[in-house]
Amino acid sequence: MTRGTHSTTYLVAIGAFALGMASYVTAGLIPMIQADFTVSVSVAAQLVTAFTLAYGLGSPLCVALLPANRQRGGLFLMLGLFVIANAASALTTSLAALMAWRVLAGIAAGTYLAIGIAAAVGVAPAEARGKTISIIMGGMASGTVLGVPLGLLLAERWGWQAALWLITLIGLVALVGLIFRLPPMPAAQVVPMRRKLSILVDRRVVGLLSISLLAAIASLGMYTFIAPLIGAHGERPVTPYLWVWGVGGVLGSFLIGTLVDRFSGPRLTFAIMLLLGIALIALPLLLSVGPWLALIPIALWGAVGWALQVPQNNELMKAREPQGDGNLAVALNESALYLGSALGASLGGLALALQIPVDTLSIIAGLVALSGMGVQTWLWKTQAHVRGVACSDS
Repeated sequence: MTRGTHSTTYLVAIGAFALGMASYVTAGLIPMIQADFTVSVSVAAQLVTAFTLAYGLGSPLCVALLPANRQRGGLFLMLGLFVIANAASALTTSLAALMAWRVLAGIAAGTYLAIGIAAAVGVAPAEARGKTISIIMGGMASGTVLGVPLGLLLAERWGWQAALWLITLIGLVALVGLIFRLPPMPAAQVVPMRRKLSILVDRRVVGLLSISLLAAIASLGMYTFIAPLIGAHGERPVTPYLWVWGVGGVLGSFLIGTLVDRFSGPRLTFAIMLLLGIALIALPLLLSVGPWLALIPIALWGAVGWALQVPQNNELMKAREPQGDGNLAVALNESALYLGSALGASLGGLALALQIPVDTLSIIAGLVALSGMGVQTWLWKTQAHVRGVACSDS
């Protein structure tokens, strides 16, 4: 990487750190917000729903509507909107206004990440694409693992607004840095909306998104139930397990980049889904043997769960490069992750309501992850068939 592209990548990653915080810190702020606005927990919890739905559903629409030749300005606009929305959230005295600002923050966050990854990859050398994406995704993972606890510590001392002010400050640092350091982006063709909509019937894209969906159902869905899973094997604090999962995720996000630049993305995805399935299936077995043995599959679970999105985003961008809408593919991938997380949590809750043991739930999650290997195998066969047809036609 050149100096300019190197700084661009890290500045985009700083912004990703801020949105990683924003995505998860609100859940920890619910008791304080509930008390401040004198509403029920269920009402305050809708702030999390508002952000995540806007992030997962609104950002692909914004990316699709943004002209390809306005990506640089769009990046600044969305990061600026994210900063303003978080500052306004900290200043508001109305729950309805807070809800509206969280919606705007969610849309801006998801759109910024998709455009930011495309921008950083666009100015980086071809041989450093994987490393570029891994740094950005590592920034987001770090925001979740390190930023959220820091934000909650500040909130306990100075109120829930302090966490949002920290997010605002970090986002502002990234924005100012990108305004001065982001080099001119390569000229991009203006893509008609009809061609952008073709992404929805692109078999390769649909297959890759299906893998992300299955991974999110298994990994993020099961994460919702990590505390009852640990508790089913004896009274012990869950915090050390959460930290191991999170640190594994940060390391996995950063370290996978070098592998993506050296090895085939589909092979890495196949291996990651295999390891994720093994980790989730082995987790309850090792918990029953010894509580500290369970740290091994939990670390592996966190590492591969977060690492997966680096080869996935790289393959999605490559799949849509000829059409000029790789950023839209990345936005749809984020939607698949949030949808999968919600589905996993809902289905897991239903399973527990039906008296299915939480250990069995972890094994089922592992089997869901392993099914992603089948989708990847189908993608291999589909691509091989397309190449065979192309060779015969030539």
